[in-house]
Amino acid sequence: MPIVFDLECRSAQHRFEGWFKSSDDYARQQERGLLACPQCGSAEVFKAVQAPRLGRKGNQRSESAAGPLPAKIPSSPPSADLPAPPPVELPPQAVEVLQKLAVMQAEALKSSRFVGDSFVEDARAMHYGERDSESIHGRATPEQAKELIEEGIAVAPLPFPIVPPEKAN
Repeated sequence: MPIVFDLECRSAQHRFEGWFKSSDDYARQQERGLLACPQCGSAEVFKAVQAPRLGRKGNQRSESAAGPLPAKIPSSPPSADLPAPPPVELPPQAVEVLQKLAVMQAEALKSSRFVGDSFVEDARAMHYGERDSESIHGRATPEQAKELIEEGIAVAPLPFPIVPPEKAN
């Protein structure tokens, strides 16, 4: 069962979640400089203060009896069906490139509007002149993205997952 930590970068106090196999896994990644803020790319990341996750009492109804609870979608959830990959030691240059890429994405998103599931519809409307062009980002399936590209509409995946505004703390 993975552990979810609330993390924060020291430079801008951006808060985000991190999923780890264990507390030791978090410590190893931090020591190796593998943790970076997804918003600004800062490598100065630490555990933020968070409320403890307590198990339910025996007299409380189970989730199945009460109905499912709303799930908080992590930025990169681990797959329950696949074993976790072995830790990989990245060279410092690769860590630096990833951090710079995260900063570039964060800067690009500042001038882009999140449109969520209407991304495909909005991209087509702008391409065909049905609405004013602007920089947008949102969700599309691989099949939808392929269709857009085949229509001559330029799209590109974001290198790092983002938290939609409505899901952000």
